Amino acid sequence: MKTYYGCDAHKRYSVFIRMNEKVRQVLHAEVDRYNNHQVHSTTREIPSRRFQRAREEKKSLFREFMVPPPFTSTKDVFCLITERIVNPYRKISFHNLEFKLSGVSVRDTIQLRIVPHKDKEIAEIRFWRESDFLGAQKIRLGDINLVHF
Repeated sequence: MKTYYGCDAHKRYSVFIRMNEKVRQVLHAEVDRYNNHQVHSTTREIPSRRFQRAREEKKSLFREFMVPPPFTSTKDVFCLITERIVNPYRKISFHNLEFKLSGVSVRDTIQLRIVPHKDKEIAEIRFWRESDFLGAQKIRLGDINLVHF
């Protein structure tokens, strides 16, 4: 008698998926019960009501996210950051690439804020000098060697 391992494995996988869905339903129900119905043993309050009251009274550590000045976009906050010095040709080098910048002086420190877009295979490099946005350029991800985690 032959055993078809592929079919057997498929059956086990589909049983695992159905089990996973049931476990997920139970977990969601438990989280809902704990957050919205059960009185907490220490605070003697229902967690969701306590959290809502704290937000209304401005006693929560959660705050509305705001992009800090002088930055103009979340791209300037959630990015990789490095610095370069402007050379006598008004250029900076980064990973064997040269970028010509206007409105800068020799030996100015320029901050590069790099936003990788893996799905598009590009990276946007945003150039800042102190609080001045100098511009942005897009490059191929293959042209720079970013750290992979």
